[in-house]
Order: sequence, then C-alpha cells, then structure tokens
Amino acid sequence: MSPVQAAPAPASLRLRGSLGHPGSGKAVLDAVELDVRAGEVLTVVGPSGCGKSTLLRTLAGLLPPLPGGSVEQDGHPITRPDATRALVFQDDALLPWRTVRANVELPLAIAGTPRAARRLAATDWLARVGLADHAHKHPHRLSGGQRQRVQLARALAAAPRAVLMDEPFGALDAQTRAEMQDLLVTVLAGTGATVVFVTHDVDEALFLGDRVALLATGELIDVPHPRARTADRSALRRRILDSL
Repeated sequence: MSPVQAAPAPASLRLRGSLGHPGSGKAVLDAVELDVRAGEVLTVVGPSGCGKSTLLRTLAGLLPPLPGGSVEQDGHPITRPDATRALVFQDDALLPWRTVRANVELPLAIAGTPRAARRLAATDWLARVGLADHAHKHPHRLSGGQRQRVQLARALAAAPRAVLMDEPFGALDAQTRAEMQDLLVTVLAGTGATVVFVTHDVDEALFLGDRVALLATGELIDVPHPRARTADRSALRRRILDSL
C-alpha cells in the first residue's frame, strides 16, 4: 500500500453490446456480455485481430461502445478516461526527458499530490519493483524489462481502482517475461485493484488470471488456485487453444 493513499475499493466493470471504432461502420466485437468482478484478475485471450485491444480501450473510456451498447464502472456509465483506471501498454510510453522517479510521480503530479508525498510514493513503488537504485536515471539507460517495471510502478502509484493491461510483457524475452509475471502477482497483492490483462499467451493467461475470458467463444473459465507454474493446467490449456 502506498504511503500516499490507502488501498482503494476495487472497481467492478461491465460491458454490453457491440464494440468498434465510431465512424467505421463495422463492429470489431459483437454482442459482448462481460462482467469483471471487483478485485479479480481477468485475463483476456483471443486470436490476433479479434478485438482484445478494442475491448480494453472501451473499458478505459478511450472508445465509446457502438450504438445500443454500454460500458460501466460500478453501475455508472464510463464516458471518458478516469484516474481510477490505469492503463499499461506493451510500449511503456515513458517520457524520455524525465527521470525514472519523475515518470512514476507523473500521475500523482497531475492529480495535485504535494511534491513531498509524491516523492515518497514514487520511492516506495520503485523499491517494490526492484528499481530503487535507478530512480535518478533516464529511461534510455534501462533495459526493456526495467522500463516495464517503471511503467507498472507509475500505473500503481496513484492507487487506481482498476488496472487495464494490453499485452505489457509481449515484447520481452521469455526469462524477463516470467520475472515480470511473478513481479506483477507480488506487487498487486494488497493494492485492491481490479485487473483486466489482455494477452495472446495461453500460459500467461492461466498463471495470472483468476478467470480467463475467451473472446472467440464468449466463454469465461475459472482458474484453480493457488498460482503455480508447476500446476497441471493441461486440460484448461487445450480448451483455450481450441477456442483460438
């Protein structure tokens, strides 16, 4: 939990109807019925081009649902981006002219958090993601995995109620990706955030998710706990692969 803010109440999210880009005249996803439970990690899997990113951007408030559809947070319509929902992308989008610490402080600065408090929060989160010794550096001096750690710290520093993640580890090598998955599980503990995590990696979906949403079929699969890479998930894995 951040020294600046207590863990927030997790958000519930709800999508209904067709999704796509306004003005295109074409739905990317039809007849969506998705309820994301408060506090869960929902992983979303589907073939390339099936609308995973469109779904995430609609939840973020960057895209409206198509006419007749609806998107809600805690029963209230989502009409625009909001600080209670943080976005994490495959491209870390760090500002190159700001130090690592200043990048993590950015959402807090935008929210008007006093300088001393946001410095304390950034320092705390950089320690959580293992980058305490890199706070003074600029992003170009970091590896890809380190940059994603900074992006994760930045997303969580402002205590969002939901975190929307669009294949954030997709460009990393296998070892770094596994490290980031483990780190995500660790740092999310106690944050109170609901997570929607889009991925094309079936094993990643099964390791991170409390449930897995299959966009191609509309199914939702419960994933047994506890999380363990050694757990036998072969039947669930085949079921997901069949949906692709």
